[in-house]
Amino acid sequence: MNAEQLRAPLERYAKSQGFQLNPDEKIVDFVIRGLRHNEQKFGHRYCPCRAVTGDPEQDRKIICPCAYHKDEIKHMGHCLCGLFVAKS
Repeated sequence: MNAEQLRAPLERYAKSQGFQLNPDEKIVDFVIRGLRHNEQKFGHRYCPCRAVTGDPEQDRKIICPCAYHKDEIKHMGHCLCGLFVAKS
């Protein structure tokens, strides 16, 4: 899946959840490159801002969108990697 093919469902997901992709295109591009790299290396789109442990049950939590992003957006205005941000 190329970057644009990955970006579209991420945008739809963000919109459906009431937030948006980061307006800083450099950050979005960087995170998408990381997601694609992790998918090639590990077989899943693990968040590039999180460490892959090798424990499938633990690592399932960090597949983008990770288990932590909604709380991070609520408290910080963005998820840890900066891909998703609160709507402005």
